[in-house]
Amino acid sequence: MWLAARQGTGAIRNRAPKKQQNAWQCGRVRLDERDEPSQPKLSLTRIMADPRIYLDHAATTPVLAEARAAMAAGLESWANPSSPHADGRAARAALEAARARIAEALGWDGEVILTSGASEAIALAMQASKTDGWVISPTEHDAVQRIADRAPDTRTVLRLAVDLDGRLVLASLQRALDAGAKRPLVIVQSVNSETGVMQDVEAVTAMAREARAPVLCDCSQSAGKIPLADADMIVISAHKLGGPPGIGALLLRDPGVLNPSGGQEKGYRSGTENVPAALGFAAALSVSRNWIDRAADLRHQLESAIRGAGGEVVAEGAQRLPTIGSYRMPGVQANAQLIQFDLAGVAVSAGSACSSGTLKTSAVLTAMGWDEKAAGEVVRVSFGPSTTRAHVYRFIELWRAMAERVRS
Repeated sequence: MWLAARQGTGAIRNRAPKKQQNAWQCGRVRLDERDEPSQPKLSLTRIMADPRIYLDHAATTPVLAEARAAMAAGLESWANPSSPHADGRAARAALEAARARIAEALGWDGEVILTSGASEAIALAMQASKTDGWVISPTEHDAVQRIADRAPDTRTVLRLAVDLDGRLVLASLQRALDAGAKRPLVIVQSVNSETGVMQDVEAVTAMAREARAPVLCDCSQSAGKIPLADADMIVISAHKLGGPPGIGALLLRDPGVLNPSGGQEKGYRSGTENVPAALGFAAALSVSRNWIDRAADLRHQLESAIRGAGGEVVAEGAQRLPTIGSYRMPGVQANAQLIQFDLAGVAVSAGSACSSGTLKTSAVLTAMGWDEKAAGEVVRVSFGPSTTRAHVYRFIELWRAMAERVRS
C-alpha cells in the first residue's frame, strides 16, 4: 500500500509500501491503456439532453427494488408493535424478524436498537453512555462534533490529532487514554464520508480496551460494503446502503454500557417503531455487494484522468473505500463546479451531505492541513451499484472542459 503525506496544498511524497490486502485498498488498480478514457469534445447540447447522472451516493443512494418491495409488504403490518392485541403482535413479529435479519446480514451477535437514522444513533450512544467523557478526532461527522461542542461540565472532551491524510494519530489516542477521563467513550469513523479514508479501527479498539474504554464506531459509509468493524457500539444508516431514509441502528455488544432512556427499543429510545422501514432496511442489507471491486476500477480511471488534467486527489496515499473520492480543481471554487456539473446533468457534492448546503469550508480538510482556498476547490464524487463506466466518462469529460477553461 502506498502511503502519502500532504503538506498544505503542495506535493505528495511517497513513503514505503505496506502489505496490500485488496487491490482497491491502496488506491491503485491496474487497467489496460485502452481503458483510459479519451478526450472527446464537450457537447453541451448533447449533455443537457441526456439523462441525469447521480454521483453523490455517499449523501444518499436510491432505494433498492428489494427494499421497496419489502416496505410495500410491510404496510400490511400497520398496527402499533407495542399493542397487545393480535394486530399489534403481528406487527411486532414483523419488526423482530427484520431486526434479526439486520443482525444476521451484518454478522452481529449483540443488540440492534433501531433509530430514526445515524445521527440519532450517535446522539443516543454519546449522551446515554455510562462514561465520563468523549475522545474524538476533528474528522468525525458533524453529528459527533455538535454534541461534543455542547458537552456538559460532567463530561471531558479530548480531541485527537490526524495526519495529513486524515488518519488518526494513534500516539495522540494513547495520550488521551492515559491522561483523560476515568472511562471515556472513544468515537471513531470506519470510513470518512468526505474523503473515503479508512481508519485503523482494529488498532483503536485494541488500545481502548487496554484502557477499559468502550468504542463507538460510525459505520454509516462502510456497513454493507466491507466487514463490520470490531467495536462495542456501531452506528449504521439504511439510506446509505439502499434502504429507506429515516431509519438507522445502534448496534450494542453490551447493552449495559448505556443508561435506559425510552419506552421502546428495549428501553433505549421512545417512539413508535417504523415497521415498513425496518423491513426495507433488512432487505437492503441482504442484497449482494459484489459491485465494490468494479467501483475500484472506475475510481482508478477517474483519478488517472483528474491527475492528467491538473487536478489533485485528496488523501491519495491513504487506504480509502473505493466508493468515495474527493478532488481539487485548482482555480475553480467548489460551488462553481457544483453548479456547472448540475447544469450538465451530473450530481456531485462538496463536503458532508448534512452540511453541504451551506458550502462552508470543510472541517475535515482543514484538520488535514488544507488552507481555506484549496479546501474550497474540492468536490466529492461517490459511487453506488448503479454507477457505470459511461457515468464516469461523462464526469471526466466535464471536468476536463472546466479545467481547460481555467488554463485558457
